[in-house]
Amino acid sequence: MKRESQMYPRYRDLPIRSGLPPGSSWEVFGSGDEIGTLNFITEEKTRDAARLVESGRVFNLDLPLDVPDPPFFARAPYRRTLLELGEGIVRDDVIDGFFPQASSQWDALSHFAHRRYGFYNGVRQDEVTGESGSRLGIEHWAARGIATRGVLVDVARLCEARGERIAPDRHLPISVSLLEETLDSQGVALEQGDVLMLRTGWLAHYLAATPELRRTFAPEEGSPGLSAVEEMAEFLWDHRVAAVVADNVALEVQPTGKESGGSLHRRLIPLLGMAVGELWNLEALAEDCARDRRFASFLVSSPLHLPGGAGSTANALALK
Repeated sequence: MKRESQMYPRYRDLPIRSGLPPGSSWEVFGSGDEIGTLNFITEEKTRDAARLVESGRVFNLDLPLDVPDPPFFARAPYRRTLLELGEGIVRDDVIDGFFPQASSQWDALSHFAHRRYGFYNGVRQDEVTGESGSRLGIEHWAARGIATRGVLVDVARLCEARGERIAPDRHLPISVSLLEETLDSQGVALEQGDVLMLRTGWLAHYLAATPELRRTFAPEEGSPGLSAVEEMAEFLWDHRVAAVVADNVALEVQPTGKESGGSLHRRLIPLLGMAVGELWNLEALAEDCARDRRFASFLVSSPLHLPGGAGSTANALALK
């Protein structure tokens, strides 16, 4: 771990003072902080990450905005209207019913509160949703942008190589030990300010399915993802991960519940202020990484500059 990460407390030493929620990073980055673990991305980190670009290959990590179709979690497909001003002149699309978190997405820190302790850094509900509320909105990430080292952790490929195919409809918690085994097999280590990009293989199954079969997918009833146990939060925090994203619908294993460690979202977003992304299209990047054995890339993302937004399209590229 780099020396610069030593300025931050380890997970076992959280919180930094009495009266704050257990397992929380509240006030580590300041009492008024609104970007959370993106603070781990320093200017030096961005410069170092940019030097990873050698071949010039660029990978778009976003799905088309109309995939998945239909969207999950009771979201509806958007409707678009193309405006024509006359022959040869087309104006902006009008998009109705657009859910920024229906496809490849970021979850803002305003997206999820802890049932007991509330939003990250003690922000109140009315500060998030009130008439003048925009605390913890996605615009705070948009204003700084995200440019850092992305590390692909291709758990699906490792399991397939040893004959243990991950079923897309199975409740399979991915453990810390499996993440560590995958990183070791790839010959790459996590560093402060990295974005961990987890490939479970779920999206590959979805994209290979027919439109009729896609409509039968119910990932909330059973799908692979990160284990929600406290050890996972400790692993991510102690490696100073700036964000963790995945190719599945909810990052963590589905369904959630006490039998699977509770809710990882509640451990990461409101308690640690950690950036979370879901439904990222890692397929082309994964093929390239498997080919050249370079699992780190320069990751850039520009979230929507949407005041008070609870999430955003990913708008993410990986450059090698």
